[in-house]
Amino acid sequence: MTPRGDPLNRERVLRAAVALADRDGLDALSMRKLGHELGIEAMSLYNHVRNKSDLLDAIVDLVLTDIDVPPSGTPWKEAMRRRSISAHEVLVAHPWAAMQIMSRFTIGPGMTKYLDATLGRLLEGGFTVEGALDAWHTLDSHLYGFTLQEVSLPFAIEAAPDVSAQVVSGLDPEQFPHVVRIISHVMQSGRVEDFEYGLDIVLDGLERKLSGT
Repeated sequence: MTPRGDPLNRERVLRAAVALADRDGLDALSMRKLGHELGIEAMSLYNHVRNKSDLLDAIVDLVLTDIDVPPSGTPWKEAMRRRSISAHEVLVAHPWAAMQIMSRFTIGPGMTKYLDATLGRLLEGGFTVEGALDAWHTLDSHLYGFTLQEVSLPFAIEAAPDVSAQVVSGLDPEQFPHVVRIISHVMQSGRVEDFEYGLDIVLDGLERKLSGT
């Protein structure tokens, strides 16, 4: 718990809220629990956030500021690759954030800066406005789809081989030969899903679309 004598400001409140959501899940984030984490009465939080909705908007915006979008002048494909990998890492580190980003209406300064930089690199790379929108949506479909599946797994990704072993033991290889073959490979190789594999396919496709080939 934060020492009671420390000065309180909005940034400290938001960072404490992010840490609480990361540790215990978003459902555990309440004004009462957040106040307890900071060593203050919950009512004191309203000097720094208007309400729970304002708090959620603000912590989503704060998380977005951690995503690296390369600066102007970076080749678009390199920029989008770095941006997507960074976004994936940030969203996995904050498992509650992906769904909140997609579902909240308010667009704060962090989101605005993130979108402006993303779209800016695409436009600078030669995409039309329509093309930049299509590229952004396609990249984010892979980003959020992959990330949500990863953070929603009922087991750690590293446990996939052990889980595969449990699953394959209950399958009839004559009835489901292809499933057994693939799951057995996962079990034996320890291979897990690769975010960058799909990302590179998307980027290569966008590059061909941009060049007209």
